[in-house]
Amino acid sequence: MSSTTNATFSSFNEAHSLALRVWHWTTFAVITFTIILVLMGTFMFKTRENIGMVQEQLERKGATVTADQARAVSHEYSDKIWMLHKYVGYGLAFLLLCRIILEGTQPGEEKFKAKIKQALGFQAKTESQKDDQKLYLYVKRGYLLFYVIFLVMALSGLVLAFEDIKALDPIHDFMKDVHKFTQYLIYTYILLHLIGVIREEIGKHPGIISGMIHGKKRTL
Repeated sequence: MSSTTNATFSSFNEAHSLALRVWHWTTFAVITFTIILVLMGTFMFKTRENIGMVQEQLERKGATVTADQARAVSHEYSDKIWMLHKYVGYGLAFLLLCRIILEGTQPGEEKFKAKIKQALGFQAKTESQKDDQKLYLYVKRGYLLFYVIFLVMALSGLVLAFEDIKALDPIHDFMKDVHKFTQYLIYTYILLHLIGVIREEIGKHPGIISGMIHGKKRTL
């Protein structure tokens, strides 16, 4: 194996195509927006928590409404948040499809499968190289797990979004539970990913973040 290949592997020094970088940062932005919407829908615009506020505000304007009427108003705002969440979910499902297509169009050495194969075939000679190899494979397998979770999240979300399709009724409740559960897996992965990237950026592998911006390999 050439020294260039060794350096590329051992230092996480990889080139990233423009398409992959655009996908990465777009997906990051959309997932972040989705998390914000979930937090708003769960806490700020939760129907039950806002009934009293709606009644109070209308009474200050001279209107008297029942709890059921206030609930209807509160629920309408909650619905708007979750409807927006659904549309953003369509965007995430589309981004996942784009990633699958993108994998087939990447240069050979930038394909996910090629990187895993390269890492598995690397003959580590020092303890440092062995540690790098283990970390690299751990990270790449983590990416693979993320894509699987992402797929489950997208599919379960689509089932919930197309709730008017009667054929999906038998699995609706199950998919709702799956969707709720996988969101926490996504949150956990993102947190671990950010911690790992920051740790390596200020540790043994500086330039990881900038590399995902400009796409070039670092000068070692």
